[in-house]
Amino acid sequence: MCGIVGIIGREQVAPLLVDALKRLEYRGYDSAGVATLNKGVLDRRRAEGKLVNLDNLLKEQPLSGTIGIGHTRWATHGAPTVRNAHPHTTPRLAVIHNGIIENFAELRSMLEKDGYVFETETDTETVAHLVTRALDRGLSPVEAVRQSLPELRGAFAIAIMFKGEEDLLIAARNGPPLAVGYGDGEMYLGSDAIALAPFTDTLSYLEDGDWAVLTRNSVAIYDESGMAVKRRIEKSAGTAFLVSKGNRRHFMEKEIHEQPEVISHTLANYLDFSKGTIRTDAVPVDFAKIDRIAASACGTAYYAGLIGKYWFEQIARLPVDIDVASEFRYREMPLSKDSLALFVSQSGETADTLASLRYCKQQGLKIGSVVNVKESTMARESDSIFPTLAGPEVGVASTKAFTCQLATLASLAVTAGKMRGTISADDERRLVHELSEIPRYATQALKLEQQMEAISRDLSQVKHALYLGRGTSFPLALEGALKLKEISYIHAEGYAAGELKHGPIALIDEHMPVIVIAPYDRWFEKTVSNMQEVAARGGKIILITDSRGAAASTLKTMHTVILPDMPEIITPIIYALPIQMLAYYTAVFMGTDVDQPRNLAKSVTVE
Repeated sequence: MCGIVGIIGREQVAPLLVDALKRLEYRGYDSAGVATLNKGVLDRRRAEGKLVNLDNLLKEQPLSGTIGIGHTRWATHGAPTVRNAHPHTTPRLAVIHNGIIENFAELRSMLEKDGYVFETETDTETVAHLVTRALDRGLSPVEAVRQSLPELRGAFAIAIMFKGEEDLLIAARNGPPLAVGYGDGEMYLGSDAIALAPFTDTLSYLEDGDWAVLTRNSVAIYDESGMAVKRRIEKSAGTAFLVSKGNRRHFMEKEIHEQPEVISHTLANYLDFSKGTIRTDAVPVDFAKIDRIAASACGTAYYAGLIGKYWFEQIARLPVDIDVASEFRYREMPLSKDSLALFVSQSGETADTLASLRYCKQQGLKIGSVVNVKESTMARESDSIFPTLAGPEVGVASTKAFTCQLATLASLAVTAGKMRGTISADDERRLVHELSEIPRYATQALKLEQQMEAISRDLSQVKHALYLGRGTSFPLALEGALKLKEISYIHAEGYAAGELKHGPIALIDEHMPVIVIAPYDRWFEKTVSNMQEVAARGGKIILITDSRGAAASTLKTMHTVILPDMPEIITPIIYALPIQMLAYYTAVFMGTDVDQPRNLAKSVTVE
């Protein structure tokens, strides 16, 4: 889950590499580095920590050259030190790598016996020495890579630059994404289109097993068997996006406030607001012919899928089995070819989710993916794509991508209900109208920002927190706890409110804040009973509800957050916003790195 970039250009590339890496820093920020060739000589600069450290180093010790590679790292093998930072070099080449070489220990042992000396703890260095060994045996760079790639096992995207070869980069992909960008007498490599956006909007995406030979004026792509292949050249929307915080302190804050707009765009893709109907042409799946949905996702996307399960089962009477992808792919669950395999991912590159997708594909299932990146691997390998139009999400903790996933899943559930005949035409118009009101309610929810900031000041003083909810508010409680953990580092757990008395109640005391997500819905009275259990033990309740819920609850709370009364189907989407703001401001008060929390990366492209 690192970010890689390569450029064969006509001007000094070091500043360009750093600029591209800034767009990839969401993938990892433990360390960063660049390497260039100047008059055939390899040189590099590496720095521990954020990319700004590398940027400062290059100002003090500039690099020259019109060809180079760059890397921003999320550490898997070896501590995040300068020594372990990429690029890794030998006297003959420099290499950068995103992924994991699973047989690195075996390769390292073999190479050490051949006299190659390792300087780092990384798996990537084995690639450098493996290709160097082939060069030392008299092979050309192209043949050396061709011979070495079959010896690598695992997930990897690799770029290699060779001493003395100022018009050559070689790249390979097996799992993590890698794009080739086309310029005028220039060629580029990048982990995604956003990295290359300042340079080109013309891209090809390497497929699994592909490796590519780049010069300034050409690219030759080969498949796993070594046969020359052509990959579709396409225009990317990546150039339309400027990675900027605007007038916000953090990307996360900016992305929270973008939600009314991006949710509106997403809904408009699936719903005809003027007619009050769903857009059947936007959903290339006949849900009437599906007997079950087998769903899978990771992290926040998994919680979106859990909420979607409620909607599909209640509205369309369509059973949904959902697992976290790291369990799904190994569980060997019985699958029917009449089922739809549905996967949810912001990046479309999540390794476990992608592996689950491929498992289902091998079983002959129809594949659908809810993704935010249309050019992603998951999108390309799916039979049907359900795009979320959130735009680039830079903050590692997902906000707008989550609510756009929910908007998409809600729209799909209504579509499925219509196709399966479980809702009437009147129901369809009502539900479409209710969904169309999400942007308005989201805008109202954002007006609670000052209150959420004040509540967060208190929350930032605690070490633990509980989140409770029932129905669709239960997965939202899980998501709220995850958000708080991710960016404030406060330990938090989410529970179904009815499970409180089955163990978690033992944690309740006068120091424990309990965030209760309780719109006035069919579960409200039951949730109030659970709140009473908390109050009786001195727990500090933060109640997130609506005006009816606030009136109906007579319990003393630490804080009560009142949202507008709204239709049940949209509550998990709107209630997500104050939960996001609560985590955001708590992290701000604690002084943590909101956009780039420790140990995390945006796109998890390794297991």
